Amino acid sequence: MVDHLSLRDEDRLPWLETVDPDEEEGSSILRFVAYVVLVLVVVAGIAFAALNIWHRTAGGNGELIAADPNPYKVKPVEPGGLKVEGEGDAAVATSDGKAAGTGAIDLSAIPEAPVTATPAAQASPASGVTAGRSASAAIPAPAGKLVAATPMSERPAPAGPAPGGSLVQLGAYPSESLTNAAWDRFTKRFGYLAQMGKVVQPVAKDGKTLYRLRVNAGSANQAAQLCGRLKVAGESCFVAS
Repeated sequence: MVDHLSLRDEDRLPWLETVDPDEEEGSSILRFVAYVVLVLVVVAGIAFAALNIWHRTAGGNGELIAADPNPYKVKPVEPGGLKVEGEGDAAVATSDGKAAGTGAIDLSAIPEAPVTATPAAQASPASGVTAGRSASAAIPAPAGKLVAATPMSERPAPAGPAPGGSLVQLGAYPSESLTNAAWDRFTKRFGYLAQMGKVVQPVAKDGKTLYRLRVNAGSANQAAQLCGRLKVAGESCFVAS
């Protein structure tokens, strides 16, 4: 029965038989060569990196860096730095106990324009009177000896300051007439000085008499402000008391 079921070679179906895959010998050789080349490249890269690291660490002669022969610090020619003229004067004056002022400039303290006198208008002739080319007037007979009228004396200035007021000295002059002239000049330029009390104090110095021209400014703060305004305008003054 077995012999009866056995198939002959010509009775076999070729498409039903298992087929073994064909192995290409050329592709396997190329794959092996590629692996070998890749390994060689990796080994060469590692060797190259190791040589670079070794040469980098082994360089240098081990000498110390020489120090700069120039001095590390140089003493300045001007200790404390460059000094500017006028810088820090207010701070030094304040530390010494002197009043440095408020530091503010009063813009209203500009020099005032001098007062110009307005000429008086001439009197017009009376209506109905025509002026001729020549006029004659009757000269009265002298009634007696003419006597000059006594000139009006100026009001004397107070001899001393008002009690409780601070004085600002405007100047010192060798004569009383020069003192009065200076006061007129001050009051024409600065109209607000005329409202304050004028004080003229004679004082003997080196055998000569000087006349101090001062003005009563009121309180000490007002005296400092007044003197500051005069200095801004170009005048010299100081708070006397």
